[in-house]
Amino acid sequence: MPLHQYAYFALFSRRTSADDMTSQLGITPDEVTVRGSRFTEPAVVPVDHSWMVVCREPGLRVDEQIARILDRLQPHTDRIRDLTTYLAGTGGGAVLQIVRYFNYTDPQPGAVDAPDPFGWHLDRKALDFLSATGAELDIDEYDMAGAEDAR
Repeated sequence: MPLHQYAYFALFSRRTSADDMTSQLGITPDEVTVRGSRFTEPAVVPVDHSWMVVCREPGLRVDEQIARILDRLQPHTDRIRDLTTYLAGTGGGAVLQIVRYFNYTDPQPGAVDAPDPFGWHLDRKALDFLSATGAELDIDEYDMAGAEDAR
């Protein structure tokens, strides 16, 4: 079964911009979103600003992708915790997001020789980071079988 997956850690807020988060953390994100940037018709639908560190490297299990993200973030745990606490007071917060598409038909580079990508776990290091920063864990899994028929 073909699989496409990625993981990211995001800080989000309706009030604090990604640029402000970058200034407070001293860490450059891989991706950002700007509140209100997703929809313009019929009216702007508010979405959060978000600041993200992402791993989209194919051929890695989810736990390996998470480890790459956390290797970059753990030296900044205290600043991330402080910012998450502030953001939580304004309707924001932090999340470790995992996105997986099963039966994904677009071949990924490196997928042929990749280890089995279906099994994964969060080790103590990852759980400690999520706890210390007050982050949530969100996992989205999509079955893409028949997706071509829906188009």
